[in-house]
Amino acid sequence: MAETQREKITNKALEILESTSAGVRYSDLFRKLAEILPDVPQNTIHGTIWDLDKKNEQIIKPERGLFILKKYAEGAIEKRSDVENNIHLPTEASFYQSFADYLVQDLEECTKAISLGGNKFGDKWGTPDVFGVYKFSEADAVRPPVEIVSVEIKTDTNQLITAFGQACAYKTFSHKVYLAVPKEADTGRIESLCTRFGIGLILFNKKDSSDPSWEIRTRAVKNEPDYFYVNEYLQRLGEDRRSLF
Repeated sequence: MAETQREKITNKALEILESTSAGVRYSDLFRKLAEILPDVPQNTIHGTIWDLDKKNEQIIKPERGLFILKKYAEGAIEKRSDVENNIHLPTEASFYQSFADYLVQDLEECTKAISLGGNKFGDKWGTPDVFGVYKFSEADAVRPPVEIVSVEIKTDTNQLITAFGQACAYKTFSHKVYLAVPKEADTGRIESLCTRFGIGLILFNKKDSSDPSWEIRTRAVKNEPDYFYVNEYLQRLGEDRRSLF
């Protein structure tokens, strides 16, 4: 059975809305339909789409003049809800000192570690959130040079690739690098990348900075940094150097 003009208009409208998750304004929807269906009278198009949300359960009108598929609108609401929930979560910086302590006391990767973050190093390569050193004891028979450990912490699960890129940049001046991400993150690919690049991966509970429950997934592999950058960044530490050495 051939489609009626109204059915044809509705089906084409659904195709247009399917390709635009943010929704389509009435005037834009009408214009696109008029271009796609030049043989259909414009008054018929107007008469079909003005209350399209009431005629088709797949379509809703969240605000005047805006049509959007119901499935996209629900996704937007969930995303908004996540953002609103994140407002009540601890700040990223509130985890820095806890991880510094974890690095020294539990992982024993550092003899001293400090919370850093911000723009301490003042360049586009970024500043580690936690910066530590491992100094061998005077009692040790063999005392290699000081090892530098840098850490990137991310609470936003939508920024994992950005965080991984920052962690990679720290390898230019660090012997070991750790990346800490929330436990609810999709860590499969990040864990694989961390393993390939020798970056340590730590999971944590982003909802409680007083008890993050740090959980190690992979240990950092020692890397030989570029000592030009080692010296440059140690200089940029300024007064913080005294607390490390």
